[in-house]
Amino acid sequence: MGALDEGHYNAVLENGVKLGGCGFEQEPETVAIEDAVKVLLQGLGEDINREGLRKTPLRVAKALREGTRGYKQNVKDIVQGALFPELGLETGIGHAGGAGGLVLVRDLDLYSYSDIFTKRLQDPQRLADEICNGLQHEINPTGVAVVLHCSHIRFPDSHSAFLDSNQKRWVDVIVNSGSGSFGKPDSANWIDFFGLLRRRDITLDNMHSRTTNKDSWCPSRVKTGPGVSPMDTAVTSIIRSLGQDPGRKELTGTPTRFVKWLSNFKDSKLEMKINGLGFGPLTTTSPTNCKIRSELNLSLWSLCEHHLLPFYGSVHIGYVSSEEVSPILKSILQSVVHFHGFKLQVQERLTRQIAETVSRLLGGNIIVVVEANHTCMISRGIEKFGSNTGTIAVLGRFSHDPAARAEFLELIPESL
Repeated sequence: MGALDEGHYNAVLENGVKLGGCGFEQEPETVAIEDAVKVLLQGLGEDINREGLRKTPLRVAKALREGTRGYKQNVKDIVQGALFPELGLETGIGHAGGAGGLVLVRDLDLYSYSDIFTKRLQDPQRLADEICNGLQHEINPTGVAVVLHCSHIRFPDSHSAFLDSNQKRWVDVIVNSGSGSFGKPDSANWIDFFGLLRRRDITLDNMHSRTTNKDSWCPSRVKTGPGVSPMDTAVTSIIRSLGQDPGRKELTGTPTRFVKWLSNFKDSKLEMKINGLGFGPLTTTSPTNCKIRSELNLSLWSLCEHHLLPFYGSVHIGYVSSEEVSPILKSILQSVVHFHGFKLQVQERLTRQIAETVSRLLGGNIIVVVEANHTCMISRGIEKFGSNTGTIAVLGRFSHDPAARAEFLELIPESL
């Protein structure tokens, strides 16, 4: 999913932070990240000279450096230009004055690796605190309250995905931070603030505090120490190249956690599993009484080979058969999806591979539709929340019969 927006990096980003161009590619931080990504790819058993991976190290370096550009920005440069004087009840307090009441700015989309404060290596509570403190310091209002509603991808490992395909895709966490007149959590201002937020189903009851659930916000977080493998060392190098201290307590286990997650896409074991299933054709097709049948909403998790960022979604499979097939068909098809998903992939190739594999099980008349959300389209490039990419592969009758395609597409739910 990188072909559409390569030019995004050859421009001056907002607030004067520039990425792209020959100079960027030669910077030591970029080169160090590229070298580290090559180590990671080789650790997964990949050929770094394969056509689809040749530019991956540079793409990842660009994405990571853009995704952490907030370290080079400051609140004053961003916020001050948006303020205007309006005298009110609290004349003399704050640069903007105001009418002495609450000003609510809500539903600001953000993406963080884990814009000033979001474009950094983050966790939700620290992000809320940094936004709050930054606004308080630079604007000097009576008080600042920040509520963050964060969603984290619950990405299963390859083994658990095969065992349970209905795992929840997202884990939500809500955190808050306050300063000045919002310094006390039981203040009247907080009550007013939550009154304004009530239509967003945000209450004090579902809010995480700084002391409770402190380490449980990340669905993939486990306590671990520093690793010593070449892949661990490569991730440590990436962290250092982004200007961060790998010895910071929040980051000490990050290389090992990341490598453990990334290793899900080393597919040699999956290859043996699917080859060992020994499936033959699951259905026969007679010339009469054929019907279009379907298996919908098969779960998909995969990793974009262009940016090493996850994408996830649903797979819908249609086929032509004159008879009902085995009740275990859905689990078999789900295994096929996981087999092709837990690799470095592009969605177009993934869709075609699923169709070709399924055709050996269900005959030659196959249609496969993949609907997926790509984090590389949220965290970089167009940075579009809610964007969804659909791809389709057709074989046999579906390749030349528009009515058959239309009949199947009508069966697909409107949303993931």
